[in-house]
Amino acid sequence: MKVLVVGAGGREHAIVRALARSPQAPELLCAPGNPGMARDARVLAGADPADPEGVAAAAAANGVELVVAGPEAPLVAGLADACAAAGVACFGPSAAAARLEGSKAFAKEVMSAAGVPTAAHAVVESVEDGMAAIAGYPAVLKADGLAAGKGVVIAADEGEARAALEAMLVERRFGAHPVVVEEFLDGDELSVLALCDGERALPLAPARDFKRIGDGDTGPNTGGMGAFSPVAEIDDAFVERVRAEVHQPVLDELARRGTPFRGVLYAGLMLTESGPKVLEYNVRFGDPETQAVLPRLRSDLLDLMLRALRPGGLEGAALEWDPRATVTVVLASGGYPASSSAGDVIEGLDRVPAGIEVTHAGTAERDGEIVTAGGRVLNVTALGDDVPAARAAAYAAADVIAFDGRQLRRDIAA
Repeated sequence: MKVLVVGAGGREHAIVRALARSPQAPELLCAPGNPGMARDARVLAGADPADPEGVAAAAAANGVELVVAGPEAPLVAGLADACAAAGVACFGPSAAAARLEGSKAFAKEVMSAAGVPTAAHAVVESVEDGMAAIAGYPAVLKADGLAAGKGVVIAADEGEARAALEAMLVERRFGAHPVVVEEFLDGDELSVLALCDGERALPLAPARDFKRIGDGDTGPNTGGMGAFSPVAEIDDAFVERVRAEVHQPVLDELARRGTPFRGVLYAGLMLTESGPKVLEYNVRFGDPETQAVLPRLRSDLLDLMLRALRPGGLEGAALEWDPRATVTVVLASGGYPASSSAGDVIEGLDRVPAGIEVTHAGTAERDGEIVTAGGRVLNVTALGDDVPAARAAAYAAADVIAFDGRQLRRDIAA
């Protein structure tokens, strides 16, 4: 079976690695891929993720039987719909269902209709309306459209709030979109991803990620600087509660609207004193949570994806997990997240200890050397008997890798 993984980041590399562990021994392709992915899958030339119809046509022409969408942008642009039109199965939601991530205002509207617990909010289109909607500080301001994980500002005071609203609504830094103004939720964050077949959700092991660039959750938000799994205080009963209160109502609501959701539904949660509340939904595997979760999955990921797309779906499916813990540390380039340095030679990859999974994100190959080519460059994931052991192994491995301007947080899973 030929399987095409669309994307070029650490998440997609982790998906390729997980699919390679399938007993079905699929032939793996990637588009556009990266130097790390190219060692584990064949690069499918001419398939541009920004062109859903082109990807679908290339997949059909090359006998691909399953397309797995990594990033959100191709899904929001209609990759699953294009694949369906070309007669190729795609593990990912339709463009209509993908609006759950493509528009934060739409997500809030769906959550309200489905009765999902979330922060109070207002949707605004001017700076003054935004300032008037803020009930107190800190306040959360979210650009409505896709922003690669960087379109959220937690404003500590009026000055920061006005500056953020100016950037989003006047400078249009994230496109011509409204802004969602939310109340600030306090607590611990949790990510619970679920495989969905349009009717039911099968939750994966929970994970916790670290979004800000600096230790102690300081500095601006990023796409994610690290993650770990499992989360000690989260038991199976709590995961079932999240499935019932957070995933299932949204699946039911989208099905009621005639846009059933098939693929991965990621729930980013804040565990507040009054219970879990949804910060955001994503319509694909999380990054870097995927890099921490999939190495623990002993079940056949390919089989689960195929089942989610077939009659009967995931009914009766159960997941088997490695009891060990994982910690993923992200190595970022100089200037990230405001900018990123490219072309810096990466050294030490050949010295990473056996058993450590290094997935490529923002890398390129130049004159036989691996160089930086993006903000988040590499992900270093280690398994250990517990989180502290996995953490120690991940940082030990990360510290043998070097490149100019390298950034990493030192408190992942601490």
